Amino acid sequence: MNRRSFLRTSAFGAAAYVSTTRFPYAEEFAGMKKRVGLIGTGWYGKCDLLRLLQVAPVEVVSLCDVDSVMLADAAAQVASRQISKKSPRTYRDYREMLKEKDLDLVLIASPDHWHALHAIEAMEAGADLYCQKPTSLDVAESLAMVATARRLGRVVQIGTQRRSTPHLMEAHRDIVKAGLLGTIGHVEIHCYYHMRAQGHPPDSMPPAHLDYDLWTGPAPLRPYNELVHPRGWRAFMEYGNGIVGDMCVHMYDTVRWLLDLGAPSRVSSQGGIFVQKNSKANISDTQVATFEHPAFNVVWTHRTYGEAPDPKYPWGFTIYGDKGTLKGSVNGYDFTPLNKGGSPISREVVMELEEFPEDKTEKDLEKHVAPAIRGHLKDLLRATHTRGRPVADIEQGATSSIACILANVAMDLGRSLPWDAAHGTINGDDEAKSRLQRPYRAPWQHPAMRGA
Repeated sequence: MNRRSFLRTSAFGAAAYVSTTRFPYAEEFAGMKKRVGLIGTGWYGKCDLLRLLQVAPVEVVSLCDVDSVMLADAAAQVASRQISKKSPRTYRDYREMLKEKDLDLVLIASPDHWHALHAIEAMEAGADLYCQKPTSLDVAESLAMVATARRLGRVVQIGTQRRSTPHLMEAHRDIVKAGLLGTIGHVEIHCYYHMRAQGHPPDSMPPAHLDYDLWTGPAPLRPYNELVHPRGWRAFMEYGNGIVGDMCVHMYDTVRWLLDLGAPSRVSSQGGIFVQKNSKANISDTQVATFEHPAFNVVWTHRTYGEAPDPKYPWGFTIYGDKGTLKGSVNGYDFTPLNKGGSPISREVVMELEEFPEDKTEKDLEKHVAPAIRGHLKDLLRATHTRGRPVADIEQGATSSIACILANVAMDLGRSLPWDAAHGTINGDDEAKSRLQRPYRAPWQHPAMRGA
């Protein structure tokens, strides 16, 4: 019997194929016959889902997107990559997909303004989750997501995958936990990518393949603009949390994990649109935020123009201790000891391209991030088996996301904000407190209003 016939006819052929060829990690999860759905089939939705197919013999049965072109493309890719070769069911409206109540795991990669509704309703439909960061667009949404996960006993992993980045896990163990930094007094996090949308194209009719009203959902209904879709929605505060919510949340969450930090007690921020005034984008091009913790502050800076102070680390973190300094990013880390007898330590990301050759040609995949996504998904699968909490549990993701949301509120109001994490509120500032929950466009209902 040739190999192709064996795989078609053997009752255990699929598992054998998975464990011995292109899915080297699947044996650990061979008994997990999970039914999977994805909401949001664009760039990172496919990145996450196709990495899941690399690590476990799951069956992707449902895909949902308001863009029919992206939806069809994702369905074709999934059919070509999953073991069964079956094409998943496709849906325009996520409510129709969740109505089936037949999914064990739902991946959420919709724009930020949708995360809370998609996540909460998926949990209510019986699924565990992998949800992209940040957890939400406003603070009340994040708190509702945590409450729902705890009430229903769902396992939720947030896509802050630096916690599963192999070289940073090594730095956590061999540098931070080993005490090589000594007493830490200051942390800086930053991003200097030129990533803010440029240009001022005229508003227009949305393309026929996009249901723009459903795409907008609970957000304000702006006139359609080509900058918004796909991927460009991050340039507008109606749909996201700016570069703080997109990039700071990763690095702030990283140092919270590395240094075992809880929520900040106070958040302040200054910034605005100082240079790139000719763009239709309304997110800041310059911003500094300070997250206050008992032993030291964590200070964020982003700038979408000019040069990075350290070209090796245009996006990353620096932890300053009295015995050494640790710089890190998605691409590696550098430890510099301050004592003359110590030895510097440097590591670079290992991309695993030989183990996963499909990564070499996959469109738009961040090859250096793929190992972290795989590790993050494996951590989630283990947690769904034990019913424990994954490394980027919803509560951890919400803590980091809320801090970033507060930074934007603090910048808008022009003052620092005390954060009472134990009660999920701001005390002594009614104006700031009113900003913890945004208004929803009718007929959509905020989860805090319906008791989620």
